[in-house]
Amino acid sequence: MQFKHPEILYFLFLLVIPILVHLFQLRRFKKEYFTNVQFLKELSIQTRKSSTIKKWLLLFTRLLLLACLILAFAQPFFTAKESRKATNEMYIILDNSYSMQAKGKKGELLKRAVQDLLEHTPEAQNFSLITNTETYWNTDIKSIQKDLQDLKYSATPFRLDNLIAKVNARKSAFNKDIIVITDAVGQDAKESKSFKKEDNVYFVLPEAEQKTNVSIDSVYLQQNLDSFYEIAIKLSANGDEIPSVPIALYNQNKLTAKTVVKLNNNAQLVKFTIPKEDFHGYVAITDKGLDYDNTYYFSISKPSKTNVKSIGETEKSNFLSRIYTADEFNYSNFPIANLDYNSIEKQDAIVLNELKAIPQALQTTLKSFVNKGGNVIVIPAEENNLSDLNSFLSNFGAVQVKGMDKSDKKVTQINFNHPLFSNVFEKKVDNFQYPSTNTAFQINSNTPSILSYEDQSAFLTSISNPLSSVYIFAAPINKTNSNFQNSPLIVPTFYNMAQNSQKTGVNALIIGEDQPFVVDALLSKDEILTVKNSKESFIPVQQLMNTKVKMTFNENPSEAGNFGIFNEADSVQNISFNYTRTESNLNLTNSEIANGFKEIEDIETVFNVIQTDRTDTQIWKWFVMLTLLFLALELLIQKFVK
Repeated sequence: MQFKHPEILYFLFLLVIPILVHLFQLRRFKKEYFTNVQFLKELSIQTRKSSTIKKWLLLFTRLLLLACLILAFAQPFFTAKESRKATNEMYIILDNSYSMQAKGKKGELLKRAVQDLLEHTPEAQNFSLITNTETYWNTDIKSIQKDLQDLKYSATPFRLDNLIAKVNARKSAFNKDIIVITDAVGQDAKESKSFKKEDNVYFVLPEAEQKTNVSIDSVYLQQNLDSFYEIAIKLSANGDEIPSVPIALYNQNKLTAKTVVKLNNNAQLVKFTIPKEDFHGYVAITDKGLDYDNTYYFSISKPSKTNVKSIGETEKSNFLSRIYTADEFNYSNFPIANLDYNSIEKQDAIVLNELKAIPQALQTTLKSFVNKGGNVIVIPAEENNLSDLNSFLSNFGAVQVKGMDKSDKKVTQINFNHPLFSNVFEKKVDNFQYPSTNTAFQINSNTPSILSYEDQSAFLTSISNPLSSVYIFAAPINKTNSNFQNSPLIVPTFYNMAQNSQKTGVNALIIGEDQPFVVDALLSKDEILTVKNSKESFIPVQQLMNTKVKMTFNENPSEAGNFGIFNEADSVQNISFNYTRTESNLNLTNSEIANGFKEIEDIETVFNVIQTDRTDTQIWKWFVMLTLLFLALELLIQKFVK
């Protein structure tokens, strides 16, 4: 037991006063002789005994009364077990990612957490609030009440280690209380190891009652028909008893098609056929799970001809004109001596067809061309100088061409998972007409092969960046060295190598992935492009590249939707943005993230635990009550004890 005012204990010396008074009153009786009457003598003896007991009782009562009164003024207390942590600074880490949209016992997890904070956070409590995207330092519940009520779901995934780093970056002379409120969906238990040992960490892990969820994962072109696109919509389902879901396709907010899908597996494709023209809309489903992943926005630009230029001898390039036909391509071939370097940047793909040497000026131009989103296809010549060829390829990535193998080899393996063939085959093909080569270079690359020989060596590989790809063949494919030109594989291979997904495919970017995007636009130095829709407008980071503009979007936009790219009032191109689907599977809750820390059921309990563990037990009131009790006891003794 400790005392808040220990100096008052000196007043305990006052206890000597009632003792002195008592001793003063215990004086001897004088003997007086009266008539020898036995009755009166006995009565006198009894009266003296009774008076002595009463005085002793009054003495003890007054001593205890005075002692309790002095102790009450000294304010005794028992020290709390965590009293040293009473000065800790408080930080609240609140997960506002889209998985918190799931419904718990009292509604959506995030809204319930916000309501609990508003109801149970002490008004005098100072704290800092950190969410996925927002930070409020050194505030109180009244100051941020409006911000909490308006808090929106964030497209930025919840990364506990990143938020802990923000807290740790705050320099303070005090230790920290950290309250983490998250459903822990998709979390790695290792992220919680970033807490410091001296931190006092509490986890509140709200749990969704309904974990069955259906989401739209992606949309892509399945087939490119003469007058129509066949688009494929990939649905994913997680949980038990997956219901049938209605699905609808909208273009410019107008209903285009709808159906009901019965999901027999955890993943299923739904196909729609739409006219081969501009599409700027979305596909939507309705289910009882999360809302954020029920809509997928995408844009398809009206098809325009792809510009392809091959550089090489005309005779060896004739097969390309049969692939790049005039109805879909603007194809041309030029020998290296007649090449106009200025025309390269206007192309979508360049084919280097068995050039014996690649001039330095062409290498520099092609490096810039690839960085701007153009594809390059390299078909080596037997006469290539390996040192010069490797020097050229090193501009694009880690690939190396080694010595010539002059033995016959068959191309027997297709990488069906490579984007080049992702929509070509309905099923894996084991037996087809294997092309072969008489001589071939050895290729060392870190990337998987697209086509491989029977000895597992690469026949066709690629180096990719977010905007474009460089494709490298291991052998010349002229008719003297190979029968690849007669193989059914040649058409889809070269056709897809020339395509640019941003120009001919589905434009649907993921918010936060910072994927660059290139548009055809001729701007002056003072002009900038703006991305906007009816709700939001922002200016992306952009880089002028002659007739093109390369844009990066960082964390923009804040909400998914269909957008337009504008040069002032002129529309340049349509583009769409979506939220990442990393939190769609509510069964990926990882409660192990709280291992080694205090896991509390709800926010109210957290504050109660902190209050109880750090508040000293005050007992002065008990001494006041004892004082009153002894005072009443003294009055009773005075009245009833004779």
